[in-house]
Amino acid sequence: MPTWKRYLLFQIPGWIIATAVVTSLWYWRILPLWLSVLCFSVWLLKDLLLYPLTRTAYETAAKTGPAALVGTKGVAEGNLAPDGYIRIRGELWRAVSEPADQMIFAGTQVEILSAEGMRVYVRPVGMDKRQ
Repeated sequence: MPTWKRYLLFQIPGWIIATAVVTSLWYWRILPLWLSVLCFSVWLLKDLLLYPLTRTAYETAAKTGPAALVGTKGVAEGNLAPDGYIRIRGELWRAVSEPADQMIFAGTQVEILSAEGMRVYVRPVGMDKRQ
């Protein structure tokens, strides 16, 4: 479902409540009809104007677990020939160098290319992806 549809579906209960409130205020002659319509319109406009600011909260393509590490950088703790350990955000991860025949020396900054289970596949930072 598109993000904007998810946002609008979440707003519908608020619109129903706002409609009930302004209708009740008009029915009991607390607000004139034009002011009730204006209040509801302002409420609706507020929701539409806030969408760009809150859109990311309604997106569902958020990555979690090891997949969230793809694209981040870490440091090789030991030589990766082709596998070893890297440190990412203070955690040790089992890593495999890509391509597998390439040795990555300890202390080299690496970038995570992909993740599979608890293992990440890395390349040295600055290395062209096509190599």
